[in-house]
Amino acid sequence: MLSIGLLFIGLICYGIYWAFFDMNRLPTGELIEQSNSPYGKYTINAYVSSGGATTGYAVRAELVSNKNSKKKNIYWNYREENADIVWIDDETVKINGHVLSLPNEKFDFRRE
Repeated sequence: MLSIGLLFIGLICYGIYWAFFDMNRLPTGELIEQSNSPYGKYTINAYVSSGGATTGYAVRAELVSNKNSKKKNIYWNYREENADIVWIDDETVKINGHVLSLPNEKFDFRRE
């Protein structure tokens, strides 16, 4: 009975994470900025999206590996409409003041 209860709680926790915090489920948005790293290893595509009349704009940025075209979301911030992308080097980027070490670091306002 205890293991069934723990399994049920685990499924509920995963469902909440999947529905509200998974960066792979972010809205697509409209492309506003595209920037290549200094030596062409990565491209960052930034999008702005609106949640409708009751929420503000948000910026999402995806990292594209130019080697294999693999994409992943690395940036999500609410109440922004523009993306200021500055490359520090080929694996470090600053997006709207948030410095990210690529390819593994991400910024998500919901986790700050």
